[in-house]
Amino acid sequence: MDIPLSTIAVVGLGTMGTGIAEILAVAGREVIGIDISDAASRQAVAALEASTARSVERGRLTEEERRTALARFRTFRDLRAAADAELVIEVVPESYEAKQRVLRALDGIVSPTAVLATGTNALSVTRLAADSAHPERVLGLHFFNPAPAMKLVEVVSSVLTSPQAVAAVTALARELGKEPVAVGDRPGFVADGLLFGYLNQAAAMYEAKYASREDIDAAMRLGCGLPMGPLALLDLIGVDTARTVLDAMHAASHDRLHAPAPVLGQLSDAGLTGRKAGRGFYTYEAPGGGTVVPDALTPTNTPEGAAAGSGRAVRSVGVAGSGTMASGIAEVFAKAGYDVVLAARNPEKAVAAVGRIATSLARSVDKGRLTAEARDAALARIAPAGSLDAFAEVDLAVEAVTEDLEVKRQLFATLDKVCRPGTVLATTTSSLPVVACARATSRPQDVIGMHFFNPAPAMKLVEVVRTVLTADDVHATAREVIHAVRKHPVDCGDRAGFIVNALLFPYLNNAVKMVQEHYATLDDIDAAMKLGGGYPMGPFELLDVVGLDVSLAIERVLHREFHDPGLAPAPLLEHLVAAGCLGRKTGRGFREYARR
Repeated sequence: MDIPLSTIAVVGLGTMGTGIAEILAVAGREVIGIDISDAASRQAVAALEASTARSVERGRLTEEERRTALARFRTFRDLRAAADAELVIEVVPESYEAKQRVLRALDGIVSPTAVLATGTNALSVTRLAADSAHPERVLGLHFFNPAPAMKLVEVVSSVLTSPQAVAAVTALARELGKEPVAVGDRPGFVADGLLFGYLNQAAAMYEAKYASREDIDAAMRLGCGLPMGPLALLDLIGVDTARTVLDAMHAASHDRLHAPAPVLGQLSDAGLTGRKAGRGFYTYEAPGGGTVVPDALTPTNTPEGAAAGSGRAVRSVGVAGSGTMASGIAEVFAKAGYDVVLAARNPEKAVAAVGRIATSLARSVDKGRLTAEARDAALARIAPAGSLDAFAEVDLAVEAVTEDLEVKRQLFATLDKVCRPGTVLATTTSSLPVVACARATSRPQDVIGMHFFNPAPAMKLVEVVRTVLTADDVHATAREVIHAVRKHPVDCGDRAGFIVNALLFPYLNNAVKMVQEHYATLDDIDAAMKLGGGYPMGPFELLDVVGLDVSLAIERVLHREFHDPGLAPAPLLEHLVAAGCLGRKTGRGFREYARR
């Protein structure tokens, strides 16, 4: 039997409840808004008026449609106003007590056929349903913030939920222009189940003073293409909300990665809950605002040890390697005006690498990003060489060879003999210990990590990895050079994964575990993270692009470094690699691809 959902009550008129009410009213539903606070109700009406006015200005609504939508939204203080609703969506504070109180009260108010949906993003829908007189009609309907803009809706079933109720709200979500994803009942569901583990690790990284809040956020925005850094996102979500979600996840998983970082509790207990309080990881111009203002933790333009002009002079750069990364880095330096020596294992490989650079520069000319004159000048600055002996006079040597520690150590031992005193020696490793490369030389103070991201000409981020032996002026040199090539440097210490990979790959590994445990499909997980998290690619799309073998190697490095059982590579990932299914490069990974 179809369940009509034309009259819908929304209980709780905070930011999320108001956003859901707006979607429903604009889509033609009669909306009953309920909140015990008159102020919240007034604010919700004002928010709807302002939001729909903006929609008229942008041509998304006519003035008549706006007036009709506003007329469909009525506010009340008493739950009894929901008596005629066919669907009730509760969006009250994230606690079992508050939600159970609402659901129990609704049992005596609405008709037995009405569907009751909880907007929880972390609590057990089964536990909430079991407390209801009609558990079969209780399900989860998890919208994402801001609800009018975000496409994803997670439809959460418990073992008690009736298929008719699920079908009704799934159809409603589609009619609202959303993308419903069906998921089972476990804390965090799909999107938050992956997102909050990552956010928690970022908070722990910040708490350990491994990197500044600005560098952590910039690294994930620029290195992964995310719309917002993790600490800024925690402030937007609410630090207290994040702690509640993680508590629920940890209670279910017992995974140490889900145990809330102590800093989340400290900030919550101090009332520093993020944007809504005006202060969290950052300080904001006003409570509820999004404009960050300087505070005591805001870095100066010339941080200690990296003051402008305090580095060594760099006019020429040697790049060791002939692969995609080496070619890209050489192109970056040449376009910025540096003389570049590109050294490979033999002259033929070096010439071929320069040929790839010429092709890349030609594409930039075709797309109008570069003039023909600039292309010719950049190519003229690159000298191919078949031996590292050509690095004898360079000021900066950058290795971009295979990600094998012994290969890199041998290369650095050679650079130590070839390069003149004072040359800065840099490794582009993404996960190996920089200090191990440094100790292969007689001048470890001159060695630093400069981790470019692929493709180097396009990606803005460079992780600057300082070891305990790196000299101050070498660190300053690296930062100055990165600024000179118009990239964004972030500072981090010499530990596995640095910033980006240390946060990215556990998230990818957890996505694999979700599929391995048959909790959700590849497609649903990818859709959830793109539509609900704003990620440019879903985790399985990204794994296939990066390469499953590369991903597994990084997971193993992280697991060895941190000795955390939660970082152990998912067996499914290991099995695919063992079977030779490495992603796009082999034509098959988590998905199959047409061979080129």
